Amino acid sequence: MLTWYKAQLAARPLLTQAVTTSILFGVGDVAAQQLVDRRGLSNHDLTRTGRMVLYGGAVFGPAATTWFRFLQKRVVVPGSTNKTILARVAADQGLFAPTFIGIFLGSMAVLEGTDVKEKLQKNYWEALSTNWMVWPFVQMVNFKVVPLDHRVLFVNVISTGWNCYLSWLNGQ
Repeated sequence: MLTWYKAQLAARPLLTQAVTTSILFGVGDVAAQQLVDRRGLSNHDLTRTGRMVLYGGAVFGPAATTWFRFLQKRVVVPGSTNKTILARVAADQGLFAPTFIGIFLGSMAVLEGTDVKEKLQKNYWEALSTNWMVWPFVQMVNFKVVPLDHRVLFVNVISTGWNCYLSWLNGQ
């Protein structure tokens, strides 16, 4: 399976990472509905899962892939690997995270037909502050030990739990 995935990454990196992200965003929503909300299969909201899958594949997967490549090429502190990692984490948590939490919540509001401003006012700060408790450490590990081509996959695996949280928060 890993060999097949590596071959797909080499042949179609953006598409492979978008599809992987889409699937894992869906898994996060299913976990939120079944394990956290305990809806049961008969009450599972497939439309909600579909929104998460769409957002993961069409928005987050391509954006994260592009972002990690940008960080790899442009955020470099000459002569210091550790300072480079800290600079990348700072950029990720100071620019990407605040932006994409807003884009996530706004996208969900649009897809749900609800008020974007209200959704952001209600959930943005909680999501961002929770993000800052989890993701800086994850990204330090990601930037230190994970090869560039596997960073989105690493984030997606960790994101299964994070997406479960976001899906739960968005559903409140």
